[in-house]
Amino acid sequence: MSFLPAPGPARRLALMAIAVCVLSVAAAVVAFVEGSFVGIVWILLAGISSNMAWFYVRKSKQEAQQAQQAGAAG
Repeated sequence: MSFLPAPGPARRLALMAIAVCVLSVAAAVVAFVEGSFVGIVWILLAGISSNMAWFYVRKSKQEAQQAQQAGAAG
């Protein structure tokens, strides 16, 4: 079973949120290595984007499960 949902809008949003999360973690590492506390903002952005990715993955899986149950019932 795949981590990512089936192709569609939710999958694209989840992939973009994961990309933002990875890039913000990299920016946070660079900021902390340079001695800047702006990395805290990048860490917060990484947290928000990872929650968004998790939300879209769960939402898509729930919609697919509901569609499967509706197809089996109808």
